[in-house]
Amino acid sequence: MFKHFFSLQWKSFFRSASFKTEIWFKILMLFGALYFIAVFLSLGFGAYFMIEKSGLGDPLRVVNQFMIYYLAFELVFRYMLQKMPVTNIKPLLYLPFKKREVVNYSLGKTIVSFFNWMHAFFFIPFSIILLVKDYNAMGVIGWHLAFLAIIYCFNFINVLVNNKDPFFYVFAGLVVFLGISQYNGWFDITIYTKPIFNFFYDVPYSALIPWVVLLLLYFITFNYFKKHMFLDGGLAVKKEEAKTENLDWLNRFGNLGTFLKNDIKLIKRNKRSRTAVIMGFFFIFYGLLFFTGSIEVYDGPFWRVFAGIFVTGGFLFSFGQYVPSWDSSYYPLMMSQNIKYSEYLHSKWYLVIIATIISTVLASFYLYFGWEAYAAVLVGAIYNIGINAYLVLWGGAYVKTPIDLTSNKKAFGDKQAFNSKTLLLTLPKLLLPMLIYAIGHFTISPLAGYLFVAAFGLAGFIFKNRVFKLIEEIYKKEKYKTLKAYKQK
Repeated sequence: MFKHFFSLQWKSFFRSASFKTEIWFKILMLFGALYFIAVFLSLGFGAYFMIEKSGLGDPLRVVNQFMIYYLAFELVFRYMLQKMPVTNIKPLLYLPFKKREVVNYSLGKTIVSFFNWMHAFFFIPFSIILLVKDYNAMGVIGWHLAFLAIIYCFNFINVLVNNKDPFFYVFAGLVVFLGISQYNGWFDITIYTKPIFNFFYDVPYSALIPWVVLLLLYFITFNYFKKHMFLDGGLAVKKEEAKTENLDWLNRFGNLGTFLKNDIKLIKRNKRSRTAVIMGFFFIFYGLLFFTGSIEVYDGPFWRVFAGIFVTGGFLFSFGQYVPSWDSSYYPLMMSQNIKYSEYLHSKWYLVIIATIISTVLASFYLYFGWEAYAAVLVGAIYNIGINAYLVLWGGAYVKTPIDLTSNKKAFGDKQAFNSKTLLLTLPKLLLPMLIYAIGHFTISPLAGYLFVAAFGLAGFIFKNRVFKLIEEIYKKEKYKTLKAYKQK
């Protein structure tokens, strides 16, 4: 039966309307996976010797002391980026498949997730080093197996709390608070967690405890999904009472105003679009990593431009990247009306421009860190308005992923709001302004670098009509492929 389910999933992938887009993203994501593997391998082989050289104490005990933050970051990272297994359950309910087989297959897909086995590239090399250094073999094996079970416990916890953002926000906030408390000497959580992790080494048989917890979590998850596999239950679409609001002041802009009203209502009424706005707002504070000097690697002038693009372009990337996917639920109806693509695209463009300007104003507190910091924010905003606003609309024509507006499953991951695929799409938009800045910085001065980036952004307004005609033609060319993709479930 597993073979049959795998065959259905394989055919679904290759027959998808977005297959060409997906395959390139898969290739790029493979390079990202190789990067993380290299990082974990370097930590696995080098952590022991770095700790030993620094004189912090027993490397194993030091790792156990800070393991709580490793696990906390792992859980947050997993929640944001791990792709939940999607088996097309509704069609299977009409067929003679047992529910337990469908649920087992879905949960089995999470077990082989990269987010589970990537940790092996740290724990296996580190455990080997411990054995070579004459640590107790049974203790190392027990310690290793305990953390293996904990990682898989996190897998099923993530599945259970999926789409429960309040839990995520509380947990992430708690982790940040604990980190700040320890840094400032208020409260040290590691005093209480270190003995637990040391216990797995000192008493190897204690590794059975997380494995028992893992089995319990599996059965809880299995029973939960099996219980909710009903069309009129867990799989039913939730309905909410509709509310009206007065946006008549936009009528003066004609059809453009109509589209803007629809977008404003979409953002206010739907979970997914609200998440995109929230994530765009939080990216305003992303520049603190670059302008405060807290991270030495980010002190270079090029990173200032990188930060400026992100600080002012959070909404542009999170919302604009998925035009027209936000309208996928009623896109076929809209395309049957007498609507000009140019008016539709202009409404989206004005929306991201307004959001970029608002972000730039809100980010004015970066003046506290000097004029260069806010100069990077300003030129980033100009570049986003003049160049990147076109690029996100252009790229949206090829991202044919329908969006469920009633779902808020995550801001990251394969959730169409702001995920790993969107991040990959933003790379060309971020590298080009950094290159432009480098030309001005090295040939003339840092100020010239900022002026060069701003000049490219302003030049975008000169070619606005031509660019929009080009984008409009692309949307018309992709129209029927997009309609076909949005009909797929």
